[in-house]
Amino acid sequence: MDMVFSAFAVLLFAAVIFMVEGTWLWWTTSHGKSARRIAKRLDMMAGRGEGLERISILKQRRYATSPLLERWLTRVPQLAPLDRLLLQSGLGWQVAPFLGGALAPPLATLLTLQFLSVPLLPAGVALALAAAAPYAVLLRARAARLKHIELQLPEAADFLARALRAGHSFANVLKMVGDEMPEPIGGEFKATYEEVNYGVPMNEALHNMATRIPLTDLRYLVLAVLIQRESGGNLAELLGNIGRLTRSRLKLLGQVNVLSAEGRMSAWILGLLPLGMMAISCLTNYGYISVLWTHPSGVRLLWMAAGMMLLGVAWMRVLIRIRI
Repeated sequence: MDMVFSAFAVLLFAAVIFMVEGTWLWWTTSHGKSARRIAKRLDMMAGRGEGLERISILKQRRYATSPLLERWLTRVPQLAPLDRLLLQSGLGWQVAPFLGGALAPPLATLLTLQFLSVPLLPAGVALALAAAAPYAVLLRARAARLKHIELQLPEAADFLARALRAGHSFANVLKMVGDEMPEPIGGEFKATYEEVNYGVPMNEALHNMATRIPLTDLRYLVLAVLIQRESGGNLAELLGNIGRLTRSRLKLLGQVNVLSAEGRMSAWILGLLPLGMMAISCLTNYGYISVLWTHPSGVRLLWMAAGMMLLGVAWMRVLIRIRI
């Protein structure tokens, strides 16, 4: 009898413990802090929250790692074009580190000018060049990346056409291009596939890719896909034609570059020849050439010569730059 009572007491104690534990688990999963936070996020995503903005499940680009600096920078609408340039350059920089690094050259130039007796106008020019140097580096990296993508685009278009002829869906073809093609075009197609995979409509994902890669040939490809999705047609044939058209355009551009190489070389020689002759004169007859920066008339002649040289270089650049 004592054994039965003891077993009953143990079972009753275990039942009470399990009931309390179950009640606690039910309360935390349905009414706890974590449950309320999850429900709030679901309501926000569904647009049911009162006075709350609709949030996106997509990965958003950040301007800074610090939340406080991020909120402050997002209030400046003029930083959106800079962020787009950083995205197109493929450098992986954020806006805040780039702005911090862009302040270093002008500050260093300003500190250097404090110790040198430089006239106001040359100091202003040097300070302007130092301030523009980071943005020039950014634009150069962007141009180099877009040029690389442009050279890869015909092969990517042919890849898309062959995969579609083999019977793959267009979404799977995007993934195949992202996996098989090298960077940078492979990463762009992979990002587009990931957007589609996370629920972004195909048209919007293609528009986003065209925004990230502002190339005319890529826009032709995106327009071909969008038109085919609206009106139908042989998409593989369209992509094949775009690949051939892009390859022919690049071939013609190469021929134009070869024919205009003499003009570009002349521009370099005519632009660097006065500087080279001035350097040689400084080494051979410094007293004769030093009149240009010691006499007021010589200084005015130097500034006039520099302005005319810049004007001539810009004019020759316009003449030899042929857009196709």
